[in-house]
Amino acid sequence: MTETFSGAIREKLIAAKQQWAEKGRLLTGKQDVNRENRLPPGQREVKDWPVLDLGITPHVDPSSWALSIGGEVENPVSLTMLQFLDLPAFYDQSDIHCVTSWSRYDNHWQGVSALELARLVRPTDKAKYVLFTAHDGYTTNVTREQFLDEDVLLAHHWQDKPLTDEHGGPVRVIIPKLYFWKSAKWVREITFSATDKPGFWETRGYHNNAAPWTEQRYS
Repeated sequence: MTETFSGAIREKLIAAKQQWAEKGRLLTGKQDVNRENRLPPGQREVKDWPVLDLGITPHVDPSSWALSIGGEVENPVSLTMLQFLDLPAFYDQSDIHCVTSWSRYDNHWQGVSALELARLVRPTDKAKYVLFTAHDGYTTNVTREQFLDEDVLLAHHWQDKPLTDEHGGPVRVIIPKLYFWKSAKWVREITFSATDKPGFWETRGYHNNAAPWTEQRYS
């Protein structure tokens, strides 16, 4: 596939998703504030794990992968894969919810918890937001509280197997309580920031907060 053709596919995908936001596609108008149901409004359960991206699937060699964590922190770091794997292992099981209306239950993750990373870099009081940058140029943003939740991690394994390229390997963010576009694939940089900076989809009509049970799909 030529670079031009690949770029055309990317722009077509982006345009389609922006139209979803403009038209409010999939919105039901329902809310489940108390999370009485396991499945958020407008979602359907799937058994597979659909692949969604921007038409680009980078291959990042684990031996050359590095994670930079900086910004409003006392101890900025750049971790190689070996250093990352040397941090305390974190295991979690969670459901995931995609804004395109699918949800998948009981995903088993292995990686490093966000709380452990925070202990390492020590965010300052100025750090109110967390910004992610991926190897394909993708960006997204969450609040400090959303990132430093007990079930958030940077995962390198899913269902006891290494994350594949198509699902964001070698390492991706997992934030189960938010729509899955907030869980950046192929993550390479985390920035603790005093100011918010809406990311790729947030600047294209998608909700800045992205809570599934209150159906925060679009802004």
